[in-house]
Amino acid sequence: QVQLVESGGGSVQAGGSLRLSCVASGTIYRTFAMGWFRQVPGQEREYIASTDFYGGRRYYADSAKGRFTLSQGNAKNTLILQMNSLQPEDAARYYCAGSDIGGCAVVPDVNYWGHGTQVTVSS
Repeated sequence: QVQLVESGGGSVQAGGSLRLSCVASGTIYRTFAMGWFRQVPGQEREYIASTDFYGGRRYYADSAKGRFTLSQGNAKNTLILQMNSLQPEDAARYYCAGSDIGGCAVVPDVNYWGHGTQVTVSS
C-alpha cells in the first residue's frame, strides 16, 4: 500500500504560479509511477503529467506542456508540480496519483489517489 499526500494548492490571479507537492509513503516498488490529475465538479478526472518514480522520463498532457513542470523534491519520495502561467481554465481540484506498474496516465492505471488540493485562478 502507498499513501499520497498533496499540498500547495491555493488561489492565484491569472498568469500566476503555484507549486504542488505530493509525498509518497509505504511500499514503493521499482516500477512505481506517480502523476497528477485534476477534476472540475461534473467533469471527468483529467490527466496532467506523470513520471516513473525512480528516474524515468516525464510525460505531459497537451494542456500542461510548456507551462507545468514535474520534478523530484528535495525531501525523499516527493514529487513536485510547478505550474506557471495559470489561467482560469486551470482551476480544479488537483490529485496526486500512483501506479504500482508504471504508466499512471489514465485513471484505470491508478492504484492510489491522494485527497486532492484545490487550485483557484481568478481572471
